[in-house]
Amino acid sequence: MIICLRPLAHRSLLAGLLALVWVLANPLLQAGDADIRLGLQTWTLRNLKFDQMVEFAVKHGIKDLQIIPNHLNPDASQEELQQKKSVLEKHGLRPYTFGVAGTSMDFAKNRKLFEFAKFMGMKLIVVEPGDFRIWDNLEALAKEFDIQVAVHNHGIRSLYGNPAVVKNIVQHRDSRIGVCMDIGWITAAGFDAAKVFRDYNGRVFDLHLKDKKVEPALGDTVATDAHIGQGSANMKGLIAELQKANWKGVMAIETDSQTFALNPSEFVTNARKFLEANVSQP
Repeated sequence: MIICLRPLAHRSLLAGLLALVWVLANPLLQAGDADIRLGLQTWTLRNLKFDQMVEFAVKHGIKDLQIIPNHLNPDASQEELQQKKSVLEKHGLRPYTFGVAGTSMDFAKNRKLFEFAKFMGMKLIVVEPGDFRIWDNLEALAKEFDIQVAVHNHGIRSLYGNPAVVKNIVQHRDSRIGVCMDIGWITAAGFDAAKVFRDYNGRVFDLHLKDKKVEPALGDTVATDAHIGQGSANMKGLIAELQKANWKGVMAIETDSQTFALNPSEFVTNARKFLEANVSQP
């Protein structure tokens, strides 16, 4: 039997098939308007050279990269930057952001960071300034280049370890100033990642997909890196909040553990499996 489709029906069928292929190729697509993409913070691959990092990302099917200076240095020559940019493009890899980037009171030096980001096609820079006064010139540069700037957090004793401090910084500045929320360090500091995300009220631009197991120790606590979903972070609660907020962004897999970094393949594979098992499909 030969079935003849009218042009309109044929186009509809083709569109449907293309849509199905696109969904299958993007397993982390969310219900509703959320778009949570799996990425990689290349600090996880700090023991690998640039070419090895590229090979690893391709092998694991991760296209969105948050690059560290070990792999892409803003102070490198234009020739080196162009060469590495071409390699990334050739393999379909997107260096969507850089960080954690060094900043200072030197406006010209900070400007060079933004010029680097623009050249690489980045729309986001992750920072952790050592002086609150630096925010004035970062904000000015964010406006000039139309590039978002996200503050990263470490432990509770660090400058941005308390979410209340971070919220106070971003809420009074341009909408391009926001947060790169490190889930592991938020958890280590004693906070619930889902609640902190909600309290940031739409200013979370980026997420470090990290888990830490927090345990009591001599009247204090100690936090050690764990496989994603096996630590103390409220991952499922956070994912629910991301979906509820129709969040669009990258969860970049990251670990501080040197043990995991020595075998990043296992760590990244487990992270992917956890996220795919807990992120609802359309």
